Amino acid sequence: MERIARFEKVSKERFILDHKELFKDAGDAEAHEAYSRVSIPKRATKGSAGYDLITPVDVCLRPGEGLRIPTGIRVRMRADYCMLIVPRSGLGSRFRFQLDNTVGVIDSDYYGSANEGHIFVPMRNDSRDGKDVNIKAGTAFAQCIFMSYGITEDDETIEERNGGFGSTG
Repeated sequence: MERIARFEKVSKERFILDHKELFKDAGDAEAHEAYSRVSIPKRATKGSAGYDLITPVDVCLRPGEGLRIPTGIRVRMRADYCMLIVPRSGLGSRFRFQLDNTVGVIDSDYYGSANEGHIFVPMRNDSRDGKDVNIKAGTAFAQCIFMSYGITEDDETIEERNGGFGSTG
């Protein structure tokens, strides 16, 4: 297996700033506690393709509600790779807990963004059975898979990234 990436925690300052922006009523102590629960993604078995993303915050969503979950991580990867984020199959099938954007794509140049490449995962409870989704901090909620990709022979893109959701147009 070729090794092409490395997960890292974002700085404590970055995480706390983002946590306070997402959770307006949260105090410093809550943000610090959430940062202490940030976990580097790991594969469950040696044959797993996906690395489990762990939520550092409790998630409680009623049907129809969504939340951008701050993971507290970033990933440095080879330029010819991207990382796809998909829901874990158990949560998806039991609760229709899914990504708002269906599949998350983390580009290799996101690592150097102004927000340190902090990965957020926009999840939604799309339950049609009226079930709440409750996920405790420290629980795997999504998975990420690395994929290589190619570009066209006439590609001349020179623009550089400096942001996340919607930053490239």
